[in-house]
Amino acid sequence: MPLLLRTTDNAMPAVTTELEFTTDDLIKYMLQTNKFQDADGSTAQDRVEAARAYLKTDWAALRRERWAHAGFDPEHPFIDEEDPDWKMDANKRKDLAHYIELKDNVDEQLETIKSGPNNEFTRAENSLLMCQRVDLWCAGEKEVESAVKHLNMLGKRFNYLERDDDKDFVAEFYPGASDF
Repeated sequence: MPLLLRTTDNAMPAVTTELEFTTDDLIKYMLQTNKFQDADGSTAQDRVEAARAYLKTDWAALRRERWAHAGFDPEHPFIDEEDPDWKMDANKRKDLAHYIELKDNVDEQLETIKSGPNNEFTRAENSLLMCQRVDLWCAGEKEVESAVKHLNMLGKRFNYLERDDDKDFVAEFYPGASDF
């Protein structure tokens, strides 16, 4: 995993990475850092239980059941426009019964997880994204060293990934010109 040094006229210098977090990573982070809290500061057990249930989702079964009805994709991007009443079709509903049950459970769990006060889900997402960048503005030598160690430890999990589009630096930067 490359560590990139971000330098530009319009941003503070920073050491950063290009990690791509999943929803599972975000939910694990929220559980580990106790981000599921009610307005009074107590732990929100309903959201914690929904998060744990979400992490136990059988994604392979969901993907397999998605294609249970031949030639039909219930997650087609324009399904609501092309076939809005597909759930009323007895044949499709019978074939996709297990998929509908799994999908409804996942949607309900995500809705519960995201229902926290003060945009806790969005704040946790931003907090996790900040873990992959360390600003160097007014940072001392020890802070920079510990930041690089932190990013290295964070990246050990992702070192097996190979991407064709990795860049060692920002090749082009357009500072918001109106003609682009």
